[in-house]
Amino acid sequence: MARAATPAIAALLAAGVPHTVVQYRHDPRSDSFGEEAVNELAQAGGLAPEQIFKTLVIALPKGLGVAVLPVPSKLSLKAAAAALSVPKATMADPAAAQRSTGYVVGGISPLGQRTQLATVVDSSALQWDRVLCSAGKRGWDVSLAPEDLVTLTKAVTADIRAQ
Repeated sequence: MARAATPAIAALLAAGVPHTVVQYRHDPRSDSFGEEAVNELAQAGGLAPEQIFKTLVIALPKGLGVAVLPVPSKLSLKAAAAALSVPKATMADPAAAQRSTGYVVGGISPLGQRTQLATVVDSSALQWDRVLCSAGKRGWDVSLAPEDLVTLTKAVTADIRAQ
């Protein structure tokens, strides 16, 4: 078998999870990675922007965690903390996020991370038959069933979008 292109894809292959890798043109000057994915994938692939999820690494009282939510939404740190049963969450330092996950910012996948972090997936994912999230490289997303995303990341689900 050929070597998987990223640890996220390797994790999907190892688990036997049906998925599709979707590549789009990444502009190296862009730092709005989620918006870039929505612009490229939603328009070209006929997807709803809310079907494309971003992976945010958050700092918790005793380490890091991961929040996965639709790109157009803002994260409620309070809701994410509650879902992960901790008193408080803040956005993680990008360098710490990269060290912990093994991915670069803009390509952080909730799958195949160097260290398995406590993860919460926004409950809106469950309304879709397929969702997209980073495949572990800028310009690469993976389409999979939301239940598989939750299972593979050992996530809890909760409404973590800011109102």
